[in-house]
Amino acid sequence: MNRVWYLIYNIIVIPLIKFLLLFGKMFNPKIRTGIEGRKKLFENLIIDLTGIDRRKKMIWFHSSSMGEFEQAKPIIEKIREEKKVNILITFFSPSGYTNSLKYPHADVIAYFPYDTPMMTSRFLNLVRPQIAVFMRYDIWPNMIWQLEQKKIPCYIADATMKSKTPRKWLLAKGFHKSLYSSVTKILAVSQNDVDNFSAFNIEKSKLEKVGDTRFDRVYQKSLEAKERKLFKDKFFDGKKVFVFGSSWENDEEVMLPALLKLMEYDDDVVTLIVPHEPTVLHIENTEHTIKNQFKTIRFSDLNNYKGERIIIIDSIGILLTLYTYADAAYVGGSFKQGIHNVLEPAVYGIPVLFGPKHENSQEAVHLAKIGGGFVIHNKKEAYRVLRTLFTDKAAREKAGKICADYVKENLGATTKILSEITKYI
Repeated sequence: MNRVWYLIYNIIVIPLIKFLLLFGKMFNPKIRTGIEGRKKLFENLIIDLTGIDRRKKMIWFHSSSMGEFEQAKPIIEKIREEKKVNILITFFSPSGYTNSLKYPHADVIAYFPYDTPMMTSRFLNLVRPQIAVFMRYDIWPNMIWQLEQKKIPCYIADATMKSKTPRKWLLAKGFHKSLYSSVTKILAVSQNDVDNFSAFNIEKSKLEKVGDTRFDRVYQKSLEAKERKLFKDKFFDGKKVFVFGSSWENDEEVMLPALLKLMEYDDDVVTLIVPHEPTVLHIENTEHTIKNQFKTIRFSDLNNYKGERIIIIDSIGILLTLYTYADAAYVGGSFKQGIHNVLEPAVYGIPVLFGPKHENSQEAVHLAKIGGGFVIHNKKEAYRVLRTLFTDKAAREKAGKICADYVKENLGATTKILSEITKYI
């Protein structure tokens, strides 16, 4: 630990964070929930820890929110299979904490404490972890420095680092060099990430490319999804299914006109529209847009199905299973703020379409580069790509195989991470 950075962080940054939290809670319900949830953090921890076998080693996994926790799950579940250990899971965000309270593979689930020297020291003295694993990027300086002082191995798994990041600016670079140098090892997603971390002059022995556990997770979930039956057998026989996944209004404005035009041309195409937020208003607006060209039916009303070619999904949590029925899919968010998970359809070996705002996903960028993904910029381009994929079976299958092979080639990160962290178990 660099004493200068320690003082700067705790004298300047921590008071600023406290002020922003206190100010933000007046306007942001999520911040308010997080503050309220942490009021009994240590009281709840003491109660939860009394119910576990402290003779077993404690492995601690921290995730910022649900997305990062999904990346942690393959590691946690694999370690559960192979080792007799206690698993502690912490979250920074209230949504991650609340939505994971019933996760069966954890012994203790808690909020991450405020990152002050006193709070982090109390947390570690209470929990006594043998290993700490931070998922992706959510690391906190005082906690990292405390772990280093207590000689507790600390990893960043599924680590990513953009080439153009504010962390490389002026004083920020020196601060992050000190921080990353205090970590036992950074297990990066790609060689490009390793190279970007190297810009902080970190010891080479602390950097390793292991891959991304999201591939393992989506593959595992796809096997489970294939066992679910959302539609009767042979429901889509003779049909070509397009899944319009995680759609926002911005996506629908571009894609729906092209889809409807395709469906007028090709009677065998069936579309499943899966709104990102299936509110009554969103669904009614979608139905109103389509009603002059095609009849629609909601998934919840499928018992009254009479051959409608557009099914609007008004349920949540079934998108991954819906992709099992698809011949091609669109992944939403990429005309609004950032694309959702392209690996979920890709794992089934189908072409994946998405909009221009997809730079937040390395997988989307790579799929577009190798020919498994298709970037849509406007209605005309959407129709051209859809027409090609649904009239040319060979082209559709070729793109789908590229997607499936890409997922298979990137499996195995979980095993590599596990072999690293189990050195201390």
